Amino acid sequence: MKIVSTIEARMTSSRLPGKPLLDAAGRPMLEHLVRRLKAVPSIDDIVLATTVNAADQPLVDLAAELGIKAFRGSEDDVMLRVIEAARSADADVIVEITGDCPVIDPEIIEQAIRTFKAHQADYVSNAVIRSYPDGMDVQVFALDTLIKSATMTDSALDHEHVTLHIRDNPEIFSQIHLVAPPEQTWPELGLTLDEKSDYVLLKKVIEHFDASNPLFSCRDAVRYLRANPDLLDLNRDVVRKGNT
Repeated sequence: MKIVSTIEARMTSSRLPGKPLLDAAGRPMLEHLVRRLKAVPSIDDIVLATTVNAADQPLVDLAAELGIKAFRGSEDDVMLRVIEAARSADADVIVEITGDCPVIDPEIIEQAIRTFKAHQADYVSNAVIRSYPDGMDVQVFALDTLIKSATMTDSALDHEHVTLHIRDNPEIFSQIHLVAPPEQTWPELGLTLDEKSDYVLLKKVIEHFDASNPLFSCRDAVRYLRANPDLLDLNRDVVRKGNT
């Protein structure tokens, strides 16, 4: 059973264009994410799932520098892009991560994978019941499950939001929803890269930890921000879109 993490990323975000290459501590945000995925014991391979747009060539180039695979597919049909990216890496199981989660905790990802492996559920995620900070979202499911879902819906919304059809049909797809432990429960906290103010906050957090603890945990970030509540004003007004 080959477990592959897919990273959905593109340069043409409407709210923050070019965000995967924004710098923090001398590295682009995409590199921070890849370093964290490489620290997850159960992940066998990583593939960047980007688009055929010429603007995304720098992401493909960076993927090569970082030693991960890259696949270029549809910009609008993200479900198909993830399926094809996973196929290109010979995946059996997909660990789906979006490129706007540069500080996702490797231990949280590992927990989701181990939960998936230990049970017969079709879908395991911590993104449905909001408890972790936004930006710690992970979804785990078999490639065959996503292919089955894709054949069952022609909805453009379902194909834009990769697992929406799975999540909306629990009678078809069995599901396990993970909930954060009390010390990491902070669903209102935005640690995701949606807007410029998110970048300002994430850059401060990354650069605070980078020298001594570059793979800082969700728990570390929560403790730091609890101790420095003034930083929360940086992105407090950002309105979050629905989960992928």
